[in-house]
Amino acid sequence: MRSLLVIHNRAAEPERQAVSASPKPAPPETLLRAYGYAVARATDEAEAAKRIAEADAAILHIPVSDIPAWASLLLKRKIVPLLWWCSEATAASSLEACEDNVPIDGVLTASMKERELHWALHFGAKQCFERQQWHNERAQLLSRIEERKWIDMAKGILCDMKRITESEAYDILRKQAMNERKRIVDVAASIVKVYQLLQEQKQKGAKR
Repeated sequence: MRSLLVIHNRAAEPERQAVSASPKPAPPETLLRAYGYAVARATDEAEAAKRIAEADAAILHIPVSDIPAWASLLLKRKIVPLLWWCSEATAASSLEACEDNVPIDGVLTASMKERELHWALHFGAKQCFERQQWHNERAQLLSRIEERKWIDMAKGILCDMKRITESEAYDILRKQAMNERKRIVDVAASIVKVYQLLQEQKQKGAKR
């Protein structure tokens, strides 16, 4: 991991500078470049969306409350580790935003030595991979649940209409899927939708 994108929230910069009367600290990119990283900087969504393509990780030098929106923007473009740069300014501006569901993979500070920062980035990348794997597994599970719902509904319709068992109904779905070269869930969804449409038409006819 050698290429980093540092995100600054331009709109909040004046407010952050007013947090402390002490001299303005060096920005994160100064330290990161000194440690040998190639660093790009972005202060708005257009810049970030363009530059994230070349980055191995994103460093968010922003208040915690701004992280979810930036994370959503960046991760739509590219899956990368997201690390929060905790400075005096960003920490002070985050006091009212102690959220549990902040999508970051690690925390960096200006006090970190080169090896400390290296390992923080390394484990951040590992955390990012595990988080993405969990999201993929969750999406697959939800998809399987949705598929099972359609198949069970179709089996129920076939059982009622044909007076057959669930096993026989499933065999019908499977054979139809093979004949039509479709997935069983697609055949099941078609049956359910046609059945629901027929029921709606019957109800409308009964009201006339």
